[in-house]
Amino acid sequence: MEIITATRALAALAQESRLSTFRLLVRAGGDGMPAGAIAEALAIPHNTLSTHLATLTNAGLIRSRREGRSIIYSVNFDGTRALLGFLLEDCCQGAPELCTPAVDSVLADCC
Repeated sequence: MEIITATRALAALAQESRLSTFRLLVRAGGDGMPAGAIAEALAIPHNTLSTHLATLTNAGLIRSRREGRSIIYSVNFDGTRALLGFLLEDCCQGAPELCTPAVDSVLADCC
């Protein structure tokens, strides 16, 4: 992952409503949630949520799919893994493979 991509993802998460949305979608797992359910669960107005969802999507942290008339949002686990990998790249004194089990363990519970 390039540093500019990581910066975009971290900036997207550096806002309370977007971080809450991301965490909610992590808990929802691969099934995801419709935008209306996210707005209701977090008490965020629909138009505000739409902006937040776009920011998270552009950062590569979530994705959307159409199901009938609904748009379902879910975490982009590949993007999340890439961000976590980037953050842990220099851990363990340059031996990131030592951190891999921790990342895999965290993501295995949700993905």
